[in-house]
Amino acid sequence: MFQGDARFVRATFLGHAWFDSATFQGLAWFDSATFLGLARFELASFQGYAHFDSATFQGYAGFRSATFHDLAWFDSATFQDASSVRAAFQGTGQFGQVTFEGHASFGYATFQGAAHFRSAVFEGDARFDEATFERLVTLGPLVCAVRFVLSEATFSGPAKLSFAARRLECLRTHWSSTAELRMRYATVDFAHAVFEYPLTIAAEATPFVLPDGQPVDEQVLADAPDAAVRMASLRGVDAAHLVLADVDLAGCLFTGTVHLDQLRLEGACIFDTVPPAVHWRGWRPVRFTQRRTLAEEHHWRASEPSAARGWNVAVFGAGRVGPLQLAPVYRALRKAFEDGKHEPGAADFYYGEMEMRRHADDIPRSERSLLTAYWALSGYGLRASRALSWLAAAMLVTIVLLMSVGLPKDAPKQEATGTVPAGGGTVTFEIDKDDPHNPTGNRFTGERFEKALNVTLNSVVFRSADQDLTTAGTYIEMTSRLAEPVLLGLAVLAVRNRVKR
Repeated sequence: MFQGDARFVRATFLGHAWFDSATFQGLAWFDSATFLGLARFELASFQGYAHFDSATFQGYAGFRSATFHDLAWFDSATFQDASSVRAAFQGTGQFGQVTFEGHASFGYATFQGAAHFRSAVFEGDARFDEATFERLVTLGPLVCAVRFVLSEATFSGPAKLSFAARRLECLRTHWSSTAELRMRYATVDFAHAVFEYPLTIAAEATPFVLPDGQPVDEQVLADAPDAAVRMASLRGVDAAHLVLADVDLAGCLFTGTVHLDQLRLEGACIFDTVPPAVHWRGWRPVRFTQRRTLAEEHHWRASEPSAARGWNVAVFGAGRVGPLQLAPVYRALRKAFEDGKHEPGAADFYYGEMEMRRHADDIPRSERSLLTAYWALSGYGLRASRALSWLAAAMLVTIVLLMSVGLPKDAPKQEATGTVPAGGGTVTFEIDKDDPHNPTGNRFTGERFEKALNVTLNSVVFRSADQDLTTAGTYIEMTSRLAEPVLLGLAVLAVRNRVKR
């Protein structure tokens, strides 16, 4: 027990330093101290200020179950080996510009006061799993070369986290107050996290800047491919209070997310797309029209025996979901985009929703046939080129049929017959027309093509061409007047769905 101040300023501990269960009733000064061997402060109690400014721990540093009753100051300290700081901080925990060259564990630590980690550098894992933050938390800006783990941690007060890390794990993390996470490089796993107030996850385009105006040194992440923030999973999350800004969602798992329709997406949030170019499904070439898709649709399609190439296979632990689970996810995201006035983006998710309905096992065969026809004719009212292609094909077939059997051999001539009374008076004429005769001889002439084109174009706009037709031609025109305006309407609908705001 140290009843007064304990001063070890600039001290060098050549061997192991054991302070287990020690009690420091006054100030504990370890500024610029060097621990060449193991440094253990487990179950130690610091009742006054604890200063470890610029201290160097060359061996393992252990603070398990230690208690800091007042300010704990570790600014500019260096931990060259693994460290375990599973302590209780009843006052402020200050770790500014601290460097952890090995893995650092703050698991189960309790921060009853403020926690500050400004400009800290973790060259290994930074683990805060099951840690408790009861007041204001400012983690960062800091850099973590490997994993930053906050799984099952509890944030009772406002939290502001800003860091560059390869991976952030927040599995079952509980946020009881507002929080803002600004990141670079990180792949974020938020599965089953709970937040009761608005929480923002945003990507930072440029390096973080310290209060002195200097950028944060990101040298430990120099080999990272880019600084994009990628969301890995939102499964089990209630997204009613979640805001995502400039986040890559191409690999995100959404199945099981609650209130996904209330998710707010801001900036450039990127989703995956269908495989580009032409792929082969067996002996048939397949070309997919570009649209936003979910990673889980990629996984499902890649697992199908007849799948075309280009779909991404599921990563380990992603699980397997099918159309039944994906349809409501697409529906919720469509509503989120519609509420955000992003109609073209919502159209992509409507397409995905309809695709999942078409492939689901629980719908009747008649409904599946109807959806298949809707998909084939116009891409669910979203592919204008497909509808126009069918319209052009239908018009071509109509013209050919009219030229071959629909137009009569000659235009029937009108005949007027009447009787003139012998004593004069009113003459009554009866006007009649011969029945059209089926064509013979050369039917594909320029004149007949012009007449057939006139009939077909009028059919597209649901008008009659007032052209004399054979019996077969009459039925051909009736069918054309029914089908071709529908195809034209589907093309107009598809264009509107792509350009409306």
